[in-house]
Amino acid sequence: MTGRTTPQRFGDLAPSTWPGERLGLPEQGPRSIARIGRRALAIIADWALAALPAYLLIGGAHPELWQILIFGVMQIVFIPTIGGSVGHRLLGLRVVPLGGGWIGMWRPLVRTALLLLVIPLLVWDSDQRGFHDKIAGTVLIRG
Repeated sequence: MTGRTTPQRFGDLAPSTWPGERLGLPEQGPRSIARIGRRALAIIADWALAALPAYLLIGGAHPELWQILIFGVMQIVFIPTIGGSVGHRLLGLRVVPLGGGWIGMWRPLVRTALLLLVIPLLVWDSDQRGFHDKIAGTVLIRG
């Protein structure tokens, strides 16, 4: 024993010195946690890309519903196939599972469902992971 105690409860964990430290991720550079600026730009890009067909091609009485549907489909399709949404990839970000390997299909489904509720997007931990990423077991990194 080195005299060091292992935290027994989540509340006993010390805050990270940098986002991703507790996850074993570097402070900066490749594989570091994506910061808020890039995240915001990525979601704005995705939302705008979803708006184009919703408003210009489909239109109708409620194009905003089509925009939400297109946004969700883009997330579910592109996260497992290209490693993130179009906005993520344009800004050099990737969505990866904490345990490594292929992200699969259930993680993008859960992550997107929670993302569409918006509230999980506003709940963060000291590793700058949103509730939608925590529940899905994913992390958004610089890639």
